[in-house]
Amino acid sequence: MAVPVSKLANPDLVLRCQAGLSPDRAAFTELLRRHQSHVERVLYHLAPDWDDRADLVQEVWIRVYRNIKRLQDPHKFRGWLGRITTNLFYDELRKRKRHQAPLSLDAPLATADGEMNWEIAAADPSPDDVLSTDEFYAQLHQAIADLPESFRTTIVLREIDGLAYEEIAAITGVSLGTVKSRIARARARLQVQLQPHLDAQNL
Repeated sequence: MAVPVSKLANPDLVLRCQAGLSPDRAAFTELLRRHQSHVERVLYHLAPDWDDRADLVQEVWIRVYRNIKRLQDPHKFRGWLGRITTNLFYDELRKRKRHQAPLSLDAPLATADGEMNWEIAAADPSPDDVLSTDEFYAQLHQAIADLPESFRTTIVLREIDGLAYEEIAAITGVSLGTVKSRIARARARLQVQLQPHLDAQNL
């Protein structure tokens, strides 16, 4: 009895897509269903002011469909998908020849190394808690919007897309040291701007 595609792991779906002359329709549709929200989220954070993000999402999946046979390690599909998404963004950015607008986030970013804790958790938030959290998010949005464009983009690629430093360097065309420096400096600036609010929460 054939296993439904919904029960298959991502690598198995990729292998099915790579097996025939063209990607297996059911397996590809399941990959899209599982990862569509991730693609949308990355593009939302990279290009919050672009009104054609839905078209860009569609273009991402067209590129995936055309190139999935080139993916050598099916276990690395998510990272490969992220690179396609961010590469498409940079292609479009170069075409438009304009700088990215201030970044807008509607959720805090989780750092991989735990240097910053931006989440304020509460099991049953009171009205005061909700107001305080809304105020914090507003300050977070503004703090990220105030970052230089290169810092904002690097932070999104690292924290939203989950790319490694080396991948960010390849995509942005700067050295590994520059990537690390931008991320460290961006986190430091955000910490300075957000620390007064975090301190107030601990009073």
